[in-house]
Amino acid sequence: MRILTITNLYPNPFHPTRATFNRQQFRELAVHHPMAVISPIAWTDELTARWKGAAALPAGRRVERDGIEVSHPVYFFPPKVMRGLYGGLFRRCIRRSFRRTVIEFQPDVILGSWAYPDGWAALDLARRAGLPVVIKVHGSDVLTQSSYPARQRKTIETLRAADGVIAVSRDLSEKMIGFGVQPERIRIVYNGVDTQLFRPGSKSEARAKLGLDAVAPMLLYVGNLLPVKGVDVLIEACAKAAKNGSRFNCQLVGQGPLRPDLERRIAALGLEQRVKLVGAKPHDELPDWFRAADALVLPSRSEGVPNVLMEACACGVPFVATRVGGIPEVAHLGRGELVTAADADALATAMQNVLNSSHDGAPSAGEFRSHSIAAMEVASFLQETVDRFRHSPSNAA
Repeated sequence: MRILTITNLYPNPFHPTRATFNRQQFRELAVHHPMAVISPIAWTDELTARWKGAAALPAGRRVERDGIEVSHPVYFFPPKVMRGLYGGLFRRCIRRSFRRTVIEFQPDVILGSWAYPDGWAALDLARRAGLPVVIKVHGSDVLTQSSYPARQRKTIETLRAADGVIAVSRDLSEKMIGFGVQPERIRIVYNGVDTQLFRPGSKSEARAKLGLDAVAPMLLYVGNLLPVKGVDVLIEACAKAAKNGSRFNCQLVGQGPLRPDLERRIAALGLEQRVKLVGAKPHDELPDWFRAADALVLPSRSEGVPNVLMEACACGVPFVATRVGGIPEVAHLGRGELVTAADADALATAMQNVLNSSHDGAPSAGEFRSHSIAAMEVASFLQETVDRFRHSPSNAA
């Protein structure tokens, strides 16, 4: 089976750590199935990176990653406005790459990862090419789309029309059934965890390696600095915990547009010595950050199933997380507390509880699904979808 994936959620030369969960899954898929990827780069990201001195992409804007040929067309769009046009603009930016790849690669199925605009454009182009399409949804692409009516309408249209939909949690699957997606066209596939990389280890060694305080209790956040991630709530919770006399520091690993606002809020609350924004880190450095922590804090307002939570649990690190999306579905993999989203008081109390508790032992690595198992389940569903498409009377040529 030859798989062509269309998604913005994939590493590129300007953001090499982007969406590592997709990179890991696609790499495993490519072991048994030829793959090609079309992953547009937002013009705003490319402009910023080039302004900072990044090298231009090679001629043709094609690179190879993990043995997979990846095309990186430029995605032009008006930032934060006219979102109803994003699908058409996304389609336009990938159309030439799509046509070339269909001719050269001859895919059996199109996999769109992210519902809108990625999945919408993938569906439109796949229909024109007479190919089946499966959409993989991750969380915010379904759970927060109601903020924009045009986006909501096109998201629902895409999911209903797709030949198959992959959901990373039961919660997402139920949401899509509520949108009118046929249950038999949905497959739940939880993402995997690399337990060879993410495993328990020495806290003192990890802190020494990272140059962190060897003694002070440490809270850790890992993720993008976006409103949906609730990092602003975490800052408020840190202020409340500090006022209550808790001794701790909090390391925020990640990058995003909220960074300037967070820096100002940290300064306004007098937390400069407690809360540090350390920027994004390569995926293979995250295990040391998890092992160095006394607790991972995930204050999201909305989630699918966050990989960082499963990776932290695999490292034996307790957590405090919000009771949203698919988080309750994987909370059994570790030890910690779940709280209501956007409640700084509850978050502060849970953070103090976890820091004050003893957590002996570590979860069994056998509880975690591997990337290869997750990829096998994705491949199985893709093949089922291809077979169903080919045997459908409407597609019998």
